[in-house]
Amino acid sequence: MTGGFSTPKKDKASKVSGGMAVKTGQILVRGVDTYKAGVNVKGPGTLFALCDGKIYFTRKKTSRGKLRTFVNIKPTVKKAK
Repeated sequence: MTGGFSTPKKDKASKVSGGMAVKTGQILVRGVDTYKAGVNVKGPGTLFALCDGKIYFTRKKTSRGKLRTFVNIKPTVKKAK
Protein backbone atom coordinates (compact mmCIF):
# COMPACT_ATOMS: atom_id res chain seq x y z
CA MET A 1 0.00 0.00 0.00
CA THR A 2 2.92 2.28 -0.63
CA GLY A 3 1.77 5.58 -2.07
CA GLY A 4 -1.89 4.88 -1.36
CA PHE A 5 -2.72 3.70 -4.88
CA SER A 6 -4.56 0.57 -3.73
CA THR A 7 -6.57 2.42 -1.08
CA PRO A 8 -10.25 2.73 -2.06
CA LYS A 9 -11.73 6.20 -2.39
CA LYS A 10 -13.73 7.24 0.64
CA ASP A 11 -15.67 10.14 -0.87
CA LYS A 12 -17.72 7.94 -3.23
CA ALA A 13 -20.52 6.43 -1.18
CA SER A 14 -23.99 6.96 0.24
CA LYS A 15 -23.98 10.02 2.49
CA VAL A 16 -27.41 9.45 4.08
CA SER A 17 -29.46 6.59 5.48
CA GLY A 18 -33.19 5.93 5.63
CA GLY A 19 -35.22 8.20 7.89
CA MET A 20 -32.65 11.02 7.99
CA ALA A 21 -33.83 14.61 7.58
CA VAL A 22 -32.21 16.44 4.65
CA LYS A 23 -32.23 20.01 3.34
CA THR A 24 -32.59 21.29 -0.22
CA GLY A 25 -29.40 20.83 -2.23
CA GLN A 26 -27.81 18.36 0.19
CA ILE A 27 -25.76 15.60 -1.43
CA LEU A 28 -27.30 12.17 -0.85
CA VAL A 29 -25.13 9.77 -2.90
CA ARG A 30 -21.87 10.50 -4.69
CA GLY A 31 -20.29 8.42 -7.45
CA VAL A 32 -22.17 5.15 -6.90
CA ASP A 33 -24.16 3.57 -9.75
CA THR A 34 -26.19 1.26 -7.50
CA TYR A 35 -28.56 4.06 -6.44
CA LYS A 36 -30.89 5.87 -8.86
CA ALA A 37 -32.78 9.17 -8.50
CA GLY A 38 -36.36 8.79 -7.29
CA VAL A 39 -38.99 11.27 -6.08
CA ASN A 40 -37.63 14.77 -5.28
CA VAL A 41 -34.05 13.68 -6.09
CA LYS A 42 -32.00 14.72 -9.12
CA GLY A 43 -28.60 14.14 -10.65
CA PRO A 44 -26.88 11.64 -12.95
CA GLY A 45 -23.88 10.61 -10.79
CA THR A 46 -24.14 12.75 -7.69
CA LEU A 47 -27.69 12.61 -6.33
CA PHE A 48 -28.95 15.67 -4.44
CA ALA A 49 -32.16 16.74 -2.71
CA LEU A 50 -34.70 18.99 -4.46
CA CYS A 51 -36.66 19.77 -1.26
CA ASP A 52 -36.52 19.46 2.53
CA GLY A 53 -37.78 16.17 3.92
CA LYS A 54 -36.96 12.64 5.04
CA ILE A 55 -35.12 9.97 3.08
CA TYR A 56 -36.63 6.62 2.13
CA PHE A 57 -35.45 3.91 -0.24
CA THR A 58 -37.52 1.81 -2.65
CA ARG A 59 -36.53 -1.22 -4.73
CA LYS A 60 -38.10 -1.92 -8.12
CA LYS A 61 -37.46 -4.36 -10.95
CA THR A 62 -36.75 -3.02 -14.42
CA SER A 63 -38.40 -4.41 -17.54
CA ARG A 64 -35.37 -6.69 -17.97
CA GLY A 65 -35.66 -8.05 -14.43
CA LYS A 66 -32.77 -6.15 -12.82
CA LEU A 67 -33.38 -4.88 -9.28
CA ARG A 68 -32.75 -1.13 -8.77
CA THR A 69 -32.63 0.89 -5.54
CA PHE A 70 -34.15 4.38 -5.73
CA VAL A 71 -33.44 7.22 -3.29
CA ASN A 72 -36.59 9.25 -2.53
CA ILE A 73 -37.54 12.18 -0.31
CA LYS A 74 -40.84 12.59 1.49
CA PRO A 75 -41.27 16.39 1.75
CA THR A 76 -41.97 17.97 5.11
CA VAL A 77 -45.03 20.19 5.30
CA LYS A 78 -44.29 23.70 6.51
CA LYS A 79 -47.00 25.13 8.70
CA ALA A 80 -48.21 28.61 7.76
CA LYS A 81 -48.76 31.07 10.59
